Amino acid sequence: MNGSNRLAKESLPTSQPVEKSHNYEKDHEHTDHTHEHEESIHPHIHSEESLRRIVNRLSRIEGHVRGIKTMVQQSSPCPDVLLQIAAVRGALDKVARIVLDEHLTECIARAAKEGNMEVEIEQLKAALDRFLP
Repeated sequence: MNGSNRLAKESLPTSQPVEKSHNYEKDHEHTDHTHEHEESIHPHIHSEESLRRIVNRLSRIEGHVRGIKTMVQQSSPCPDVLLQIAAVRGALDKVARIVLDEHLTECIARAAKEGNMEVEIEQLKAALDRFLP
């Protein structure tokens, strides 16, 4: 299918180095979104740049998924659809790695300084248990 190569090239995020510098004057604070009975132990603070990069990647993935939906609606060949699904999986895995890296370098490090390491590690383990197959 002609559109499948175009879709793969347009929708996949490019490999760019992750910027680690933070401008704490422009940081964005959001609450910890825990599940069930878990308590939030601290606010997660991430730079606007970091949040922007993650949201941009997710927006590209969202567009890519819409493209796959269109391919299915147009009865595109199954191998082409599967190839695009694999591309979305890879892009989602990349976002997950970025989020995990940010959590380890920012949130876990902050919890260690504040003495909340055990609770933060347990929350991370619970999240990884749900995330990993």
